[in-house]
Amino acid sequence: MNEQELIDNIVKGIDTLHGSSRISKINKGYSNDQKFLVEKNGQLYLLKCFALDELAAKQAEYEVMQRMQLYDVNCSKPIEMSTLRNTEMGYMLLTYIDGDEATEAIPAYSAEVQYTIGLEAGQELAKMHKWHAPASVLSWHDRKLAKHKSYIEQYMASGARMKDDEQILSFIEQNLHLMKDRPNVFQHDDFHVGNLIVKEGRLAGVIDFNRWDWGDPVHEFLKAGMFSSEISIPFTIGTIKGYHAEQEPDEKFWTLYSLYLAMTIISSIVWILKVRPVELPIMVEKLERVLEDHHYFDSIVPRWYLEVQEYETGSL
Repeated sequence: MNEQELIDNIVKGIDTLHGSSRISKINKGYSNDQKFLVEKNGQLYLLKCFALDELAAKQAEYEVMQRMQLYDVNCSKPIEMSTLRNTEMGYMLLTYIDGDEATEAIPAYSAEVQYTIGLEAGQELAKMHKWHAPASVLSWHDRKLAKHKSYIEQYMASGARMKDDEQILSFIEQNLHLMKDRPNVFQHDDFHVGNLIVKEGRLAGVIDFNRWDWGDPVHEFLKAGMFSSEISIPFTIGTIKGYHAEQEPDEKFWTLYSLYLAMTIISSIVWILKVRPVELPIMVEKLERVLEDHHYFDSIVPRWYLEVQEYETGSL
């Protein structure tokens, strides 16, 4: 089915969208969803269409966004979800968050504004983490440890080794015990500048809940170090401070953060070799930047965070 045929089916098959004045394809993002911006009566909506074999996963994602409303999380509001008549597709209709992806928008602002947007992002993440996993979900320690052991086996067999990886692996082994008895809460699991929308110097909302999971809240911050800090250090520091009610995180936070980052060094090599091996050199370069930020985990606090006082005092 081509794009116009799909749009025609949308117009015919979704009663809520009858009378829409505009339906246009959105070509951003990495998911397999077909996304459309819809305008009706001056209101903007986001329509996501997906294959029916993803229906169960999409239903869970939709219910997650419904739950986010209970915690007053600034994200799209779910409106309806069903199957699209005369197609082999399902759909979910959400309110649209107007603005620009933070990756593109944030660098245009001053360091102080970037920091403030980060504070807002951290506050939203703290709201999400109020939702605790059901008792039926296995402990974070058991699930994460099993995944890590699998990644280690694949990494050691891959032939692609990071420089000084003995030091990385040693740091991980020394700190794995810290995962025991950690909180098991809702995780967005992809919380970084690529999934945040900014408008007029404020955080407009959080998007893309399709990777959600349960686990340690500290684990959410590893992508801040991997991705957000590349775009904006003030924003990334603000996110951490906003989450912690503008207080300094303690040593256990930083040790766990560094543990999860170190584990991600290993899993990232395994992942890139599976999905896009030609990009291994690019991935290694990114991971080496992270390692240098931590002096190969001789330091649990990344060097970019040590500039926090400058952003807080407005000396930039």
